Amino acid sequence: MDFAPIPASGAPWTVPAVPGWAVPRGAVADPAEAAFLAGAALNALDNLVRANPSWAGAWRARLALICAAAAARQAGRAEDESMLRDAWYLRPADGDPGPAGRMLAAWRRLAECSPGVDTTALQSVCTLLGLSWSAELASLPDEIDRQLAAGRPAPLAAAAMVRAVETAQPGARLLGWWLADQVLALRLRWPLSVPLLMADAGGPRRASRGGGFPADGDGLDAAVCVAVAQGAARACRLAAEIAPRAARLDAVVPKLRAKGAGDAVRRLLDDDVVPGTLQTAALSRFAARRLFDRLVALGAVRELSGRSSFKLYGL
Repeated sequence: MDFAPIPASGAPWTVPAVPGWAVPRGAVADPAEAAFLAGAALNALDNLVRANPSWAGAWRARLALICAAAAARQAGRAEDESMLRDAWYLRPADGDPGPAGRMLAAWRRLAECSPGVDTTALQSVCTLLGLSWSAELASLPDEIDRQLAAGRPAPLAAAAMVRAVETAQPGARLLGWWLADQVLALRLRWPLSVPLLMADAGGPRRASRGGGFPADGDGLDAAVCVAVAQGAARACRLAAEIAPRAARLDAVVPKLRAKGAGDAVRRLLDDDVVPGTLQTAALSRFAARRLFDRLVALGAVRELSGRSSFKLYGL
């Protein structure tokens, strides 16, 4: 199903927010309570996804970055969001962004492609996540189909995928959370997945007895429901931060004189950041640098690297 995007201009639009009472404040042991919180939070997020604002690409890309940084931490790597941005956006054309950058590629793929995974796509994602391929992992697309056919509530179907991956290949938990987001999107009939759960995968680990993530039963179901509620709340907060910046960018577009400015603006709305070295058929690097300086001066975009060179600009 396609959803018509809400333009940045026009009538004011309020970004849906998860009510405070639906945001978990600590460990939630009762599966029924955890499911209730997840359902309430998903209602707000579903309204946001279906509204499909013009800046949804930038929103999803930033959520992908957040999830990739969490995945890197769980994998024992040192890269944070800033380092992942550099690895991805400053690499040579078609260059290898490195192991952590490939994790970012996996979550960007999640955010950019229609939900649904066949064996070929799954094998490619495993390569990005540094996982060895196996016959057990090859059966996971069929498991997704079984979960969808069963008609289970979206958070519980997502939990089932975390469990299925752990059973198929212990230690492949990053893939489990990646697939859990896929199942959420498929179950809720979203046109694109929203990177959510990886960022909160560490929360239940710390809260559970002994520090390990619940492996089965109601414990895992409750933990995933809590992660869904926390992830939905974070995604809505991020959208509320991006929306006024996108509106400001839209408001200053008539003031831009640079040929090719429209393409730069579209890229800012579609991605987490745009390198200051952007060059298109209608925009030279010199013109792009002046355009971004102008947008910063107008308060329409931010420079996010904090450097004097190799700058990155975004909402």
